Amino acid sequence: MSHRNFNLLLLVAVAFLSTVHCQNSLPKFTVSSAELTLIINEVEEITLWLDKPVNQSLTLNFTENHPGSVTVTPEIFTIAANASGKFNISVLGISPGHVDITGVATPPNLVNDFGLFFRIIVANSQLIIYISFVVGWIYFAAWSVSFYPQIVINHKRKSVVGLSFDFLALNFVGHTLYAIFNSCLYFVPFFQEEYFNRFPRGTNPVELNDVFFSIHASVITAVTIVQCFMYERGEQRVSDIARGILGIFSTVLIVVIIMSSLGNLHWLDFLNTCSYIKLAITLVKYVPQAILNYRRKSTVGWSIGNILLDFTGGILSMLQMMLNSYNYNDWQSIFGDPTKFGLGLFSVLFDILFIIQHYFLYRSNDLIIHFNDSTESMDSLKSIIHLQPYRTIPGNDSAANLTESTEDEEEKSSHDA
Repeated sequence: MSHRNFNLLLLVAVAFLSTVHCQNSLPKFTVSSAELTLIINEVEEITLWLDKPVNQSLTLNFTENHPGSVTVTPEIFTIAANASGKFNISVLGISPGHVDITGVATPPNLVNDFGLFFRIIVANSQLIIYISFVVGWIYFAAWSVSFYPQIVINHKRKSVVGLSFDFLALNFVGHTLYAIFNSCLYFVPFFQEEYFNRFPRGTNPVELNDVFFSIHASVITAVTIVQCFMYERGEQRVSDIARGILGIFSTVLIVVIIMSSLGNLHWLDFLNTCSYIKLAITLVKYVPQAILNYRRKSTVGWSIGNILLDFTGGILSMLQMMLNSYNYNDWQSIFGDPTKFGLGLFSVLFDILFIIQHYFLYRSNDLIIHFNDSTESMDSLKSIIHLQPYRTIPGNDSAANLTESTEDEEEKSSHDA
């Protein structure tokens, strides 16, 4: 590198560091609430904080990304010279929707106004908010409990015959990757910093119940896998197709980890890859179980309780999305980005298929298989029936005849002996 180019690079670095230092030393604005929910015609106050005084007056101008949903009063706010501390503005909800409000200070470069940002959510009804909250916790509980009926039925039968090992393998990998994604974004500051560097004014998409659900699902699926080693499993094993799919996913993860370690990708991209693989697994994981039921012409060994709870959770999940879309006039979340809604609908359709298989297509076969799996033999059943005393009812000749016939057979058997 020539001496001239080195000097130029040094000047650029000094200028950049000077700019960063000036930005950090400038008076800074913050807001009392970065996100606020309003009902139509409801008014709320937001407090602005200026940590240090400025030696000249400032004008704050607030703009909305969706004009007409809220009214900010005043839209243009003046702060006198040498003033600091808190200042209040009011926000009125006009129509349902999501609105980002940004404040810009003039003259520029006197204060750090990056913190003058808040998101307003305007709803049609407070009642729908409460209903959506309750529905959300119900489907969360239904999905969490849905793992247990399979464990119970495996324990009672001392067998996992009828449960697809491909489904278990895919489900375990999917929930484990989802747990990694949620735990890292919720607990690890390093990943949170990367997320907010990429989305400076975004909100963390992971909540505590997401973390609990994914970890719980991974652990309970692991318990079910342990049962596969403990109980009768027949000739069942993880198929070559499932192994190939998991091998492809593993290869992708290894490549992303290496590229992230070398600095070619951010570690946030690794977390995103985990979430994408989880979505892909959700699309295919039910297929092996449906095929196994079809081949066996039976659903014995596959818990219908699991399906009914999963179906309940899926229906309520989509109901909550519909309620929120109406309440916040946010139909774009369904029709504009149909991934989440489509995955929920896809799972529900498979649940309906399993319900049809269990209650209609293979019901008679299931009864036969249950009967054959019984611990009581036909001889013991006959002996139980034979030991039951016959009681005649006055006036009931058929019952009397049946009793007499039975006694005659016993005498005949005794005589032959």
